Amino acid sequence: MTTLICNCNQTMPLQAQTLGQVLGEDLKLHTTLCRREAGEFQRAVKSGQTVVVACTQEKRLFSELAEQTEGAVSPIRFVNIRETAGWSSEAANASPKLAALLAAARLPEPEPVPTVTYKSEGRLLILGPIDQAERAAALVSDAMQVTIWAEGPGNAGGAQERRYPVLAGRLQSLTGWLGAFDVSWDASNPIDLDLCTRCNACVAACPEQAIGLDYQIDMSRCSAHRDCVKACDAVGAINFMREPQSQSARFDVVLDLRGAPASPTFTSHALPQGYFRWDGQDLQTLLKLRELVGEFEKPRFFAYKQKLCAHSRNEQVGCNACVDICSAEAISSDKARQQIKVNPNLCVGCGACTTACPTGALTYAYPRPAEQGEKIRTLLSTYQAAGGRDAALLLHSQDKGQALIDELGRGAQLKVMQGVPARVMPVALWHTASVGLELWLSAVAYGARQVLVMLTDEEAPQYKSALMEQMAVAQSLLNGLGYEGVHFELLQVGNAASLDADLQRLSGRAVKAPVGPALAARHAVQAEKRSNLELTLDHLMAQSPVMAAPSRPAALALPAVGSPLGTIVVNASKCTLCMSCVGACPSSALQDNPQQPEIKFIEKNCVQCGLCATTCPEQAITLEPRLSLVPERTQARVLHNSPPYGCVRCGKPFGTVKAIETMLGRLAGHSMFQGPALERLKMCGDCRVVDMFTDENQVRMAGDKPLN
Repeated sequence: MTTLICNCNQTMPLQAQTLGQVLGEDLKLHTTLCRREAGEFQRAVKSGQTVVVACTQEKRLFSELAEQTEGAVSPIRFVNIRETAGWSSEAANASPKLAALLAAARLPEPEPVPTVTYKSEGRLLILGPIDQAERAAALVSDAMQVTIWAEGPGNAGGAQERRYPVLAGRLQSLTGWLGAFDVSWDASNPIDLDLCTRCNACVAACPEQAIGLDYQIDMSRCSAHRDCVKACDAVGAINFMREPQSQSARFDVVLDLRGAPASPTFTSHALPQGYFRWDGQDLQTLLKLRELVGEFEKPRFFAYKQKLCAHSRNEQVGCNACVDICSAEAISSDKARQQIKVNPNLCVGCGACTTACPTGALTYAYPRPAEQGEKIRTLLSTYQAAGGRDAALLLHSQDKGQALIDELGRGAQLKVMQGVPARVMPVALWHTASVGLELWLSAVAYGARQVLVMLTDEEAPQYKSALMEQMAVAQSLLNGLGYEGVHFELLQVGNAASLDADLQRLSGRAVKAPVGPALAARHAVQAEKRSNLELTLDHLMAQSPVMAAPSRPAALALPAVGSPLGTIVVNASKCTLCMSCVGACPSSALQDNPQQPEIKFIEKNCVQCGLCATTCPEQAITLEPRLSLVPERTQARVLHNSPPYGCVRCGKPFGTVKAIETMLGRLAGHSMFQGPALERLKMCGDCRVVDMFTDENQVRMAGDKPLN
């Protein structure tokens, strides 16, 4: 492994010897690595070892230089230590953070995952007023096959020359994604646009001015003079007797000029790939659109294990967290198959569903939790080894979040902002919603004193709500275990100045850092969500000052919303031990006993999905979010039992006392169950049949005789 650090114009107070000792490498500082000292880079990339370049500004230049260097075979990774650490008012104290960022950059790339493929032939549908649509079409028609859906003439109407196919009518539906947008409509207007020659004779002839330069008739203004029909007699494009025809077509890309309220349209916060809304001003949209011809791939961002899913059992819905939070409307319920369905073509990889999932049935696949956890552990362990204290992680998106970090660093270099504090380590994520409670708590177990999550205007509103709920649960856990302070915060950031103010507020010298475990955890983040959560809880409980106290509580109450931990309470006066709850439990938290009627419960397994309460016919179950602090949370305990009910004739047990008594109470007033018939309900199945055929008073079919 070779690390190349460039301190351009010596603008950062870097200590090469200190960094080298922590990283186990003889580091040399460069000042013009991308210019005069480029030979050092070329020699490094021919070594065959992975090369870490501590410069992202000239990433493109370094990549091109490597391609032009004969014999260059080394993988290259880039890491930003300038805006994130070196350009800050606390840069002189940032050596531990610099070492941590460099160490994390040395980690292997995430393992490859399955991909989702899109194929586009460039068939573009532009929806909107025809004059605006034609102007947009002129900018992209050299690269795309344009079709226009006319929503009125606009201010100027369509051009006299027909340059593009034009569709119109009553739009019924618009669905799909890049390469597979399906559009259906009713061709209900009297003017057939395929036949229309745009001669304007009908426009001039219409006395109500009901025909615009989109060459469609406004039927609310038309009073049936039919002068237009006469004017169009030679062409025959106008026919008021034409029946509406349902039509459909498929397009690869859609450009919508109608504005968000137009219908039908996509209402999700995260729009499908290949669908763009355009205000007529931002040319970046058209530049992106022009590139969407060919074959494209993206990672399949999620992995789904149906056997862990708590969504439904017996068509009863328990957990609906992933369906509710998905901003792309890519997840739907399939109650009949006891699962959810995820459309990989609509999934945008935000990861909010994996964060909200209490069981780990949905997991983030790129990077995987174990890979993300290893990065967090490397950052924190290296920071501590370099002498750093009170570490904080700043989780941000790699798009707008990274742009704000870069702007903040530049502001600090120009002395107009303070920059990222020395103890705050930025961690770029594909999306901030992809990391939740179990990794936040893991970070605290590894030595972080705070986990800060930066939100910008790119997150859907439900993401903020879900993250706040999980933070409330995580904070309750830590405070209940005796770790004082505020360990988790959401930062709603609009610009670099507000980010700077928030970071200084949280990291000022007068601010006391939250308390964490005395010893950092050593375990690796697990692939399974619940396994990782349990390992983390075990460590936090082992280091907890509350657990060492002689009067520790038996359990910690957790917020009612969002908790993946807890117990259930069974109302013994209502429960008949029908075992519906046991059959519905997806996590094996509820179990029966084949030897006798009883419900057993393993609290560690409970995910608080609510399927047991939803399924219970007696409504005898309520949820209780909490963290049990006793060792028995990992063991099966009896929630409710009942003595077996023995047959009054042979004594064989065939039910529970509670179940039989409940049945007798409900049927005692029924006309069909009086006298011997009610008594027969107290018998097992075999004795009931014998009793019916030996009863001389029993009504029988002709020819039947009592049994001897």
